[in-house]
Amino acid sequence: MLHLNVYLAPSQHPGLRRIMRFTAETVDAPDLPKKFTFNPKEGIDNPALVISDDKEPDVQPRLCVLRREEGQGFGFYLSRDAGRRRGHVVRQVEPWSSAERAGLRVGEHVLEVNEDFVDDKEHSTVVLKVQASGLKLYLLVLSAQDYEFAVSEGRDLVSLARSYRPEGCSRPRLCHITKEPGSGLGLSIIPIEGARGRYRLSPVTDGPAERAGVQNGDRLIWINGVSISVISYAALAKMVKKCEKHLTVLVIDSRSEEIYNRMGLPIIPAFAETHNLPYRPKTLHLTQGSQGYGFLLRQEKLRSGRIAHVLREIDPCSPAETAGMEDGEIVLAVNGEQVEDAEHEGIVSKIRQSGQQVTLTTISIAGRDFYTQLAMSPLLFYDDHIPKCEPFTTLASQHPEGHQNPPHPRLCELHKEGTGFGFNLGCVENKPGTYISQVVSGSTGEKAGLRKWDVLVEVNGQNVEEEYFDEVVRLIKGGGSPLRLLVVDGLHYEKLRNTRQTINSGLNNKVPDASQDDFV
Repeated sequence: MLHLNVYLAPSQHPGLRRIMRFTAETVDAPDLPKKFTFNPKEGIDNPALVISDDKEPDVQPRLCVLRREEGQGFGFYLSRDAGRRRGHVVRQVEPWSSAERAGLRVGEHVLEVNEDFVDDKEHSTVVLKVQASGLKLYLLVLSAQDYEFAVSEGRDLVSLARSYRPEGCSRPRLCHITKEPGSGLGLSIIPIEGARGRYRLSPVTDGPAERAGVQNGDRLIWINGVSISVISYAALAKMVKKCEKHLTVLVIDSRSEEIYNRMGLPIIPAFAETHNLPYRPKTLHLTQGSQGYGFLLRQEKLRSGRIAHVLREIDPCSPAETAGMEDGEIVLAVNGEQVEDAEHEGIVSKIRQSGQQVTLTTISIAGRDFYTQLAMSPLLFYDDHIPKCEPFTTLASQHPEGHQNPPHPRLCELHKEGTGFGFNLGCVENKPGTYISQVVSGSTGEKAGLRKWDVLVEVNGQNVEEEYFDEVVRLIKGGGSPLRLLVVDGLHYEKLRNTRQTINSGLNNKVPDASQDDFV
């Protein structure tokens, strides 16, 4: 065995002084081979040497926390990945900006915005989420090199993003609870012993709170826009007692609360999954007709004191009415750019400069008041990937002629491809129930047998007829792939309900032979 003694001395490299001198001393080692033989025909014959495959490079996303001042931006530009149908890339970071201070780098791919996975979402949706974040923004990013490697290796980017957080960590939930006669909210708020200002929740089984997403043992973080850490138990009880019909709470399970605290992350509505929210923004795609778009945009002062840009005087049979525009809706964004706080003339100019087509993001006045009371932007939970909350027009008048389905349910099994399942949902605002408002041609939705105007009955075996739009979207997003949807043609749905026929009886028992070609 050789003992090596290393000495430093001048070297030829400028600025470095280094040479090595070896002294050898033989040590008896009877258990080790004295001779190493290499035969090129047989390869390496020394069992002490092992050749192993290189380990897969470690791909790790990182979190950037951006803080800005009121009236300022975050200081970076985000663009769609031009080479792919998905992905959002940081193209420019302004010097001395919030983005630069947070360590955001040009070329990085944004995987999550405020803990919401966005790599497969529409670019305009991601931009609106960033704009609606307020004074603080949380971005989970991946370097360009790591992103290219992950995509080329077929890595699941959703799982990769989740790996940033410890296993078993769930996002907070923003739950909207509606009082019911006889049972109220169906919720008990219990102070935690020895922990001032902390409360756990105990919902009544199958009561209003549990159906709204509250789970037994959840920690209460926030109620009707107010953090419970700043109010006394007496004030909290008074607030709950005063609520007339509704209550909105931010909750999280105890394990996840510990993980968030350990990671130094706040538990805020921007991170939350939403349950049962009564109002959502909607997207209107308008194509200009011979007489224009057919609506008037007016600046008005709402009861809350907020100045809003309101849609009025919608012409019958105009492009605006056809797109689902309703009188009194407030414009939140034009072509994916937030305009709620912009000058009125500037918004009108943006619409005129759009040419023959324009996309408006809107919400009802009641919906805007709801989010104002909660001190948050309605665009915070805007999602244009699956949900597009469109007006529930009369199905019979818009159903393609000659298309008649037998009055029975159909089970459609969808396997996710590319960026989604290839369909949009519609709903009646403030009422339960959802329907298929659009099926993309050639998509997995169309292949599975989904049709426009189908009414959604079940999602992966769970009945959703009495669920609100927001909850149905949550079930679809969390349902994985394949996704199983039980649907009924819209023309026959009410007839089935009026005759009190059990919708899913056609699935649980024998399905009529005429429907076999509809099953996938």
